Amino acid sequence: MKKVMKLKPPQLLNNEEIMNKIQYLQNWEVVNFNFIKAIFKFKDFKDALNFVIKVGDIAEAMQHHPEIILSPRKVEITIFTEDSGGLTDFDFEFAKKVNKINKLNKEQ
Repeated sequence: MKKVMKLKPPQLLNNEEIMNKIQYLQNWEVVNFNFIKAIFKFKDFKDALNFVIKVGDIAEAMQHHPEIILSPRKVEITIFTEDSGGLTDFDFEFAKKVNKINKLNKEQ
């Protein structure tokens, strides 16, 4: 019988670590030291929807799924590591990847 390894959830960051990391993330804010949130604005619904699809690709690749609210010209993303019960390095890595695709969208 094959053994199944259960991975430990990522380690929670303390408030000082969170504040240090958030300063390098443009557009993101810390909420109650439990999650990070960003709002991205777009010229129209189609651009916002295309951005959400790209965020979904990142989420699937990382197996780290945010809450996403799609509006006609705005996308709100909230992320935390559910298994750890708060913020981990994984959340900040996700946010960096989202910022990168947002920057690429604006350059096109």
